[in-house]
Amino acid sequence: MGGEPSQDAAFRLGHLPSLISETYREWISNSPFRLSAVVAYYAVLSLPALLIIILNSVGAVWGTEVVQGKLSEEIALALGKDAAIAIEGMVRETQDREKNIIATIIGISVLLYGATGVFYQLKVSLNTIWYIRPNPKVVIWKVVVDRMQSFAFILVIAFLLLTSFILTAAITALTDFISSQLPDIVLYVAYLLDFVFSVGIISLLFALMFKYLPDVKIRWKTVWVGALLTAVLFVIGKLLLSLYFGQAQPGSTYGAAGTVILVLLWVSYSSLILFFGAEFTYVFAERYGQGIRPSEVAEIDQASKQNN
Repeated sequence: MGGEPSQDAAFRLGHLPSLISETYREWISNSPFRLSAVVAYYAVLSLPALLIIILNSVGAVWGTEVVQGKLSEEIALALGKDAAIAIEGMVRETQDREKNIIATIIGISVLLYGATGVFYQLKVSLNTIWYIRPNPKVVIWKVVVDRMQSFAFILVIAFLLLTSFILTAAITALTDFISSQLPDIVLYVAYLLDFVFSVGIISLLFALMFKYLPDVKIRWKTVWVGALLTAVLFVIGKLLLSLYFGQAQPGSTYGAAGTVILVLLWVSYSSLILFFGAEFTYVFAERYGQGIRPSEVAEIDQASKQNN
């Protein structure tokens, strides 16, 4: 690692190459492809439940049909139209089933447990990347707390999606007005605003994730640096992935399982970007902050840290 944390150290632009280099070494040493595969697997299992909770919570404010249309547009942009149709059918099938009271209670329990699975695995992965492990003395009740915390992040995503939809609608209205009243060059300003808002919302999500999801204590200053870098990489990666899926169509080889393969690939690639941002946050904290310390329910995994 980059030595002991120093509160007197100040970041300079010339430090960036060595920061990126050290981040890459740390990233590779923590087996990011294995971690991203685990998260992708749980994402597939969590997807129907996750979408239903987001659809119902955001739909209560924005309108279920509108939200479903917006989500379908986003999925189509990321994975393609066929995948969006398949996922829509998956969610519709889950919602349309008639159930008795007992089956409903069981269904809700399974829904909540399944929806939190992907965030629970993200928590485990971030702890691994930052050399943190749970304190064995608090494992029993901590599992329940972790699941509740994961559900809270689903609600955060729902709120951010609602905010994003509102901002997108406002920008679309502004763009339509500009296109009819002002020169075309002003349209690029609206597109730039859309990009800035997207990066801002995603940065906020990553900042909350880095701050509250792992079992750590970390300074907000460090969190925002890592979250902003991760958000920029994520937006660029999202664009590249949509182009790749649109041109290469990697899911077409697998027939009926193509949608599942596309979700696995998208989440896996996105997780790699997230883990790289997390590694950068760790390296930045070690160099320029006070490091990343375990919370009261965790401890440093000294064995893993020494091996890397």
